[in-house]
Amino acid sequence: MRKIIHIDMDAYFAAIEIRENPSLQGKCVVVGGPPNSRGVVSTCSYEARKYGIHSGMSSYQAWNLCPQAVFVHSSFGLYKQVSDQIRSIFYKWTDIVEPMSLDEAYLDVTNNKQGIDDPVYIAAEIKREIFEVTKLTCSAGVSYNKFLAKIGSELQKPDGLSVITPDNARDILFALPIGKFHGIGKVTAARMNKLGIKNGEDLFKWELRDLLKVFGKNGLFYYHVVRGIDNRELITESEPKSISCESTFHTDIDKLDELLEVLKKLSERLSARMMKHDICGQNIVLKLKYDNFETITRTSSMKGSYNAADILYKHGEYLLINNWESSRKVRLLGLGVGKLDSENDCGQLSIPL
Repeated sequence: MRKIIHIDMDAYFAAIEIRENPSLQGKCVVVGGPPNSRGVVSTCSYEARKYGIHSGMSSYQAWNLCPQAVFVHSSFGLYKQVSDQIRSIFYKWTDIVEPMSLDEAYLDVTNNKQGIDDPVYIAAEIKREIFEVTKLTCSAGVSYNKFLAKIGSELQKPDGLSVITPDNARDILFALPIGKFHGIGKVTAARMNKLGIKNGEDLFKWELRDLLKVFGKNGLFYYHVVRGIDNRELITESEPKSISCESTFHTDIDKLDELLEVLKKLSERLSARMMKHDICGQNIVLKLKYDNFETITRTSSMKGSYNAADILYKHGEYLLINNWESSRKVRLLGLGVGKLDSENDCGQLSIPL
């Protein structure tokens, strides 16, 4: 049986800002754009979360929910520096580490460098070392697979440590609200609620064939995880799967020619980044966020791997023209490339759109 630990830092960006400025302790701290801007919330303190503020929310909306909140600009250089300190602690225990973001990672400690059998002890030591080095708290989940370890880290936030074993997994999963299942988003959770699936126990009652019929291939995932089954291995390679850049406008744009001008600049920025890292890609991804915060993404496959700005623009232009709605204003435009390869595999455009 594997021994998996999931570490999730508590309100990471906000916690670092409070550490750097102790006068913020106990206040509603919002990290992101100022309230009078078109910025968004990166994260916020637990005090702010009580008012309904969450990451991805507009700064203006956050300010309306909590006018007394203190808005702080992001310090990404510092966040990355602290993240490196945290990861160095992980690698003292195991080389099988799957970072999910700056503040979150899975660790496989089945055969760890210290030769310790008890994963709960290891998780407690990691928590202690992180606090000793960074003065920040984290929450840990310990279990026999990734899904359950992730669920465990969220059970007792902040500064918690939860253990999910084969003996208690069913009780925990049955009582868990369906929206708390990692991998079930808000839209799917709302759909499940309409079908009478309110928690894990309700989901468990569904036959596999019915889940597949209603939810497609995701039904197999739902069928397995509610039974505590997750055979995914940790992914330790650090190569990026995609690369992107985006622009949030000071004023919403409803003219196609203006959006195309922005798209051209994005393609040049994206191309420069790809060439700097000697990578190219096969898929173009266009991202549109409308003035009501609805976001859509559209993908086009290129018959080859490229990083030239004109090629990226042409494929992005095709997606934008075919998905632009003249009646809607656009708040954000993004362009990305997926299925990345080394630059040696890059070709020249020979297939017309």
